[in-house]
Amino acid sequence: MNPQIALNLYSLLWQEYTARVSYARTYQQMITAAGGTVANDHIAFRSLRLFIDSSQGKINLGIDYLGQIATALGYETSGEYFFPETHLYARHYRHPQQEKFDLPKLFISELIVDELPVHITQLIKQTVSTYNYQIPSVFTVEDNQENTVQKFKKIFTRPWKPPQLSVIQQVNQVTQYGAWVLLHGYAVNHFTGYVNRQNTSQYPDIDVTARGLANLGVPMKAEIEGNITCGLRQTATQAVTEMVTVIDDKNHTEIQIPWTYAYYEIAQRYFLEVEPGKHLLFDAFLGNNAQQLFEMTRLS
Repeated sequence: MNPQIALNLYSLLWQEYTARVSYARTYQQMITAAGGTVANDHIAFRSLRLFIDSSQGKINLGIDYLGQIATALGYETSGEYFFPETHLYARHYRHPQQEKFDLPKLFISELIVDELPVHITQLIKQTVSTYNYQIPSVFTVEDNQENTVQKFKKIFTRPWKPPQLSVIQQVNQVTQYGAWVLLHGYAVNHFTGYVNRQNTSQYPDIDVTARGLANLGVPMKAEIEGNITCGLRQTATQAVTEMVTVIDDKNHTEIQIPWTYAYYEIAQRYFLEVEPGKHLLFDAFLGNNAQQLFEMTRLS
């Protein structure tokens, strides 16, 4: 598939995301004001590993759900990551023409729902049983690029009805990740500013970039995860809080409550010696870094 379709899709998702995450806009303004470039290292999404019945038969709402879109866009699986303590699993996808077309990596994670306590599993399954979306069985360019991009974009929403307030409260006690997905579905979890590509002497590395954001009033994660010898350092803003729709248990009407949505991440990559005299830029992810960043959407 034409890589331009992926770029156009990400542009639309970026517009939606920055409308909701002001910290990303602040980063964009800070870097461009310094004459730099805003590039995207990766985009992250969340999901639920469980099967549901639909008009299209059984559907897995986990990585496989979004993975088919990644594959249709020409991406290939490049790595996998296990987080047994939080019942999470993730894969990252890389496009074979990543450098040529400036395509970000995709990091897709899933909550292994059947590993949770039985009553929490049932609450999650009950909520997503209202799934109502006809996901295309084959992703092809049927008429023109614009229609194809719009068709893809519809997938990155919540395809089930708003959850009950009591369900969100109970699920959140066990897995904040699970509560987040019930509320936000497949919306972008975060974009990632690629420090290596900022191309401005004013913000030469991740440390100075993070301080710059903090000086502009952006609440930042206290630590920078990873280190140079591992090939990747990452940090993020705090998650924004927005009003989300849930169903009131008493009168069964829609109400609004505050909840975390997304944060903006920044990442810097380093060269590692893969064999004597040969150095390559680290192009994957670090499980421990990712685990710390998953926690950024925990409701404070």
